Amino acid sequence: MAFVTRQFVRSVSSSSTASAAAKKIIVKHVTVLGGGLMGAGIAQVAAASGHTVMLVDQTDEILAKSKKGIEESLRKVAKKKFAENPKAGDEFVQKTLSSITTTTDAASVVHSTDLVVEAIVENLKVKNELFQRLDKFAAEHTIFASNTSSLQITSIANATTRQDRFAGLHFFNPVPVMKLVEVIKTPMTSQKTFESLVDFTKALGKHPVSCKDTPGFIVNRLLVPYLMEAIRLYERDWFPC
Repeated sequence: MAFVTRQFVRSVSSSSTASAAAKKIIVKHVTVLGGGLMGAGIAQVAAASGHTVMLVDQTDEILAKSKKGIEESLRKVAKKKFAENPKAGDEFVQKTLSSITTTTDAASVVHSTDLVVEAIVENLKVKNELFQRLDKFAAEHTIFASNTSSLQITSIANATTRQDRFAGLHFFNPVPVMKLVEVIKTPMTSQKTFESLVDFTKALGKHPVSCKDTPGFIVNRLLVPYLMEAIRLYERDWFPC
């Protein structure tokens, strides 16, 4: 797996430098849809790397819980990163938290964002309805991305009028720890959009890998057959107890 990852990282790096004709979007402002485990993690790493983040969910209670979880996670990071300088660690936590604003009204904030990352329930209808609504309010340059691990990106992008500015951005749990990010390019995704997302993930300190819009992308395409085979072995009673 490590070898495969390195090969894809090299592939992404070379393809990114080869095509610089279109001006890439420099992502500074990020809107994260969904304050659950994945959404909160994405918001954390984006804010910690200098981005301004708007975290969106349905209720203030959910958002308060998300913000608390982010703070707890940041303190763990600070404890390791600033082991010999607790004051610097506290400043890091507070600075990162100050870069994250919360709201329950996504439509009112997407007009001023460079990138919208969706990390809500794995339901195609729900995702389509959300993106279709936000598409009307977002700026023309704004890139839309889904963190889905199982749904086809094209099927989500088709709900919008910006298929060329739509891609997959699949992070892994726990987001602050896992370095790999799958950047999924559909047949409609522009090279400019793809390269902008690659640059964004690198700015987060992650390792982007390029994926086609196929079932399972790369990691789950490899992982699921392994898990299924383990289940079959168990069903055949091949494991002594």
